[in-house]
Amino acid sequence: MSIIKNTCTPATLFSGERFSVTYRLFGSETEARAKAEDICIEQTVEFPAEEVPEGIIRDHVFGRIEQFGTGGGDGFEAIISYANEIVAGELTQFMNVVFGNSSIKPGIRVEHLDLPASLLRVFKGPRFGRDGLRALLKVPKRPLLSTALKPMGLSSQELADLAYQFVLGGMDIIKDDHGLSDQSCSPFEERVRLCSAAVQKGSRETGQPCLYIPNITAPHSEVMKRARFAKEAGAGGMMVAPGLIGFDLMRELADDDSLALPILTHPALQGSFVTSRNGISHGVLFGQLARLAGADATIFPNFGGRFSFSREECKEIVTATAERMGELKPIFPAPGGGMSLDKVPDMLETYGQDLIFLIGGGLFRHGPDLVQNCRHFRKMVEAME
Repeated sequence: MSIIKNTCTPATLFSGERFSVTYRLFGSETEARAKAEDICIEQTVEFPAEEVPEGIIRDHVFGRIEQFGTGGGDGFEAIISYANEIVAGELTQFMNVVFGNSSIKPGIRVEHLDLPASLLRVFKGPRFGRDGLRALLKVPKRPLLSTALKPMGLSSQELADLAYQFVLGGMDIIKDDHGLSDQSCSPFEERVRLCSAAVQKGSRETGQPCLYIPNITAPHSEVMKRARFAKEAGAGGMMVAPGLIGFDLMRELADDDSLALPILTHPALQGSFVTSRNGISHGVLFGQLARLAGADATIFPNFGGRFSFSREECKEIVTATAERMGELKPIFPAPGGGMSLDKVPDMLETYGQDLIFLIGGGLFRHGPDLVQNCRHFRKMVEAME
């Protein structure tokens, strides 16, 4: 008989509504089923199941296996549901329930999230999304064109000069490279001030909107300071790496009405989540979680570049950026990483028009005139609408 008594928690605290997580489990069928049963306990009470009394905890708090089978592909799939209430209305606790302790155990991968409207209403999600970014940039149909300010080691003025040329060439979004922080060669405030001014100057001359998006990934105590400085300096958005600062801090930035800027999410430090049998699927990490945390565009490695993502994995991300998630807006997929101009036709065929092309070094390799290289890139894309 359990020495634990659960007599003070009324059942009325639980609505009966639950959300579901699909897990892929590797090993034999017996091993996979045992893992599913373990997840139900590990992700909730983390307590010997036999010591939990009958009643509220067993009926509502325990995870519940809703479905178990092969599910296609390697291993087995288990759909496990959890009570909405154990999330406590927090993104941090939601992620903890989805994959907290089980992420430390081998042979478990989060494949998909199925969230009811009652839970999705807790999260504001993307402020702009696809339609909002298109409205800001006055680009109703074609893919958006983006590039990064690099390499690290250039001065703030040199980076601003590059930004100005990119605007003249017709780029829509010019972002900091993710390695630019507050280095002595290009201090954050100096760089943001100069690059914002350069992009605004170029936009006035071309008559076309363009967003400069600085990287505000930083120590926790600095992120909000940098976000507010960027806003005051005239930046058009913010880029953060949630693998470095945390998904919930990105959510706080997105929800802050005094900032109200588009957010690009960068995949730094997230690779190990998706590149093995353990971890989180590409669609969940770069699509569903990015949307829950308020990203308006999600950057990820394109297939065929210098990273290992396959075409199918990239398609999975694109699907997750637009699948129905209550009232959360669809967001832009932004594939990049070793992308060159000759890959543009293949990418358009794979992704369609609703994407952000992110080309960095490839713009420099095309020819000696950076402005003309950008214009060539834009003409290529416009010709394929």
